[in-house]
Amino acid sequence: MVNDDISGWAVSGAEHNVQAKLRCLTDGLLKERLLNDDNLITEKTNVKKSVVFFIDEVHERSINIDLCLALFARLLKLKPELKKKMKVIISSATLDSSIPTLYRNITGYFIDKFNLASLSKLDNVTDNDASKEHLLDLVQKLYSIRNRHDQILCFVGSALEAVENCRSLNKITKGAIVAYPLIQSQSAIDQQKFIEQGTVFFSTTVAETSLTFPCLKYVIDTGLINMPVYNLQLERTELREIKAPESTLKQRRGRLGRTQPGEYYALYNDVPNERKKYPVPQICQSELVNVECALRRSRLKTSLKDFQQYLPDKPEKEYVDDALTQLQQLGLMNSFSTASLTNLGASIAKLPDFGSLPMSKAVYAALKQYRCGHDLIVLSSILSVLNTSTILKSIPAKYKRSEGDFMTLLQVMNVILTVRNAVPSQQFNVDHVCNNKGLSAVAHVIKRALQRYKNLDKAFSLSDEFRELARVQSDNWENIAKALLNGFSDKYGINQRRSQNQQQDTLNETAEIAVIDRSSTLRTGNKGALPASLVIARDVRYLTTVRSVSILSFVGQLESSWLEYIFERELQLNEAEEKIKR
Repeated sequence: MVNDDISGWAVSGAEHNVQAKLRCLTDGLLKERLLNDDNLITEKTNVKKSVVFFIDEVHERSINIDLCLALFARLLKLKPELKKKMKVIISSATLDSSIPTLYRNITGYFIDKFNLASLSKLDNVTDNDASKEHLLDLVQKLYSIRNRHDQILCFVGSALEAVENCRSLNKITKGAIVAYPLIQSQSAIDQQKFIEQGTVFFSTTVAETSLTFPCLKYVIDTGLINMPVYNLQLERTELREIKAPESTLKQRRGRLGRTQPGEYYALYNDVPNERKKYPVPQICQSELVNVECALRRSRLKTSLKDFQQYLPDKPEKEYVDDALTQLQQLGLMNSFSTASLTNLGASIAKLPDFGSLPMSKAVYAALKQYRCGHDLIVLSSILSVLNTSTILKSIPAKYKRSEGDFMTLLQVMNVILTVRNAVPSQQFNVDHVCNNKGLSAVAHVIKRALQRYKNLDKAFSLSDEFRELARVQSDNWENIAKALLNGFSDKYGINQRRSQNQQQDTLNETAEIAVIDRSSTLRTGNKGALPASLVIARDVRYLTTVRSVSILSFVGQLESSWLEYIFERELQLNEAEEKIKR
C-alpha cells in the first residue's frame, strides 16, 4: 500500500492531499488541468528529476484520453525546453500504432517501449467454438458441470441485454439460477457485492478491465458491443450494435487464467480480417461541439481545426464543420469567416464547464433571466452523473413531482442539501442521510452529484459576476422550464393522444414519433392520469433497430404559453414596397 503521506487523489468535486508527490486524477480532470492551468508544468517548475505523467487504460480511446495525449504532444512540440522536465508514460493492454507514431514525430523526443512481465504465472485458457450455441442454453450447460465456486461471465452488447438475460435466465430456470447484471450505472460497491455472492454474470464492457472475479472459470463472449455513433446526416447520436474489435476480444479472454485454468466460449464465427484490430477512437465518431467550445474557451484559445494536428487520429472534416455549425445555431459563435465567439458565447465561456452546451445555456438563462440559478446548478449536478434514467424507478413515490423528472431529481437533491447545510460538515454522512430519507437505493448517484455540486458551488463562489445570482432559489417549475428551454429548445414533444387517440408523442419540427421513457414519472398509466400534452426532454435516444421511433428521457411537463415561437416568411413585395426598398 502506498504511504498516505506521499499520495493524494482528485475527482470532480472531491480531493485528498492534492499537494502530494503522487497524485491520481481522472482523465477528465487531467484534461482540464492541461487546458486551463498555466502552472501545471513550466520551464520554472523546480524538480530534481522529472514530472512523470502516467496515463492508464489508453486502449479505451475515450475523447478525454485522446485530448490528453494531444495536449501533451502539443506541449512537447511547442515547448521543447520541457522535454527535460517531464516524462509521459502511456499504459495500455493493447495499443494502436497511431499513438506511438504521434510522439515519434516530435523532434528530439525519445520513445521507448516496455512490456510489463506478469507478476504471477497465468493458468491455461482453452478456446471453444460456440457459434452454434444459444447463449442461455450454454449458460445452463456450463452451470450444470461447474465446480461449486466456479463463476461464469457473459459479455453482451448493451446494459438492456444484460438485464433482460438475467431476467430470462431466472424465468427459464424458475429461480434455480440467479444471474447478476454488471453495468456502468451501478455503484462500485454494488458491483463488488454481486461478484462476491454471485455465480453467473451478464456484463457490458465494464467487466473487461475494472472488475476482479475471484473464481472465474468460464467466459462466454457474444463478440458484440453497442457503440454510440454520431450520425452527421440526421444530426443525432445513435446506439449501434457492432462487432467488438480484436483488441476488445483479447481483453475479454484475458479475464481468464488469473486464479485457475479457464475456458473461453466464442458465440461468433468470423471470417479472416472481418473485425477491426482496434476500436474506432471516440473522437472520430462523436459529436464534437463540446470539444470545439472547450478548446476555444481554454487558455489555448484555439480551434479543433488547428488543434487536430496533435491528435493520434483526426476526425473527418465533416465532424469538425458540424461542431462549428452547431455553435452558430446555439448563438455562441459568429460566421465561419470570423469564427469568433458572440457576446453570448463569451459570457457562457465564463461559466464552469457543465458538460454540455445546452445545459450551459440553460444555466446562463436561469442566472440572468429567470432567477432560478441555484435550482439549475443543483439540477445540472445530478443530471451530469446520469447516463440513463433507470434511477427514477428507485426514487420513492413521496419524492416524485407531478411536473416530471426534472423536479423529481431537484427535490431529491434539495432534501439532501437541506440536511447537509444544517449540520457541521464533519457530522454529515451521505449514507446515513440517504438511509433515513429512504434513498439508499440511489445513494451512489447522490454521492457523485454532491461532489459535482461542491465543485460548481466553489467555482461560482469565486465569480464576482455570478456569485449572488447562483444563490437565488425559486423551486418554481415554470421558471426552471423556461431556462431549460433556452438550452434544449429542440427537444420538446407534443402529445397527440387526446386529439387523435394515438400512442406516441411527436417531436417538434419533424414528423418523428417518440415515446416517453418507461422510467419517467410522466409515463402514462402510473396513476391513471392523462398524459402530458407538451413535454421537454434532456435526451432523445434513437434505436437503430426501430429507426422511426425515438425515446424521450428525463422529461418535464410544459405549458404551451411557456414556448416562444419565431416565424420567418418570405413575401412578394408590391410596386410601392419595391420603391421604398430602393
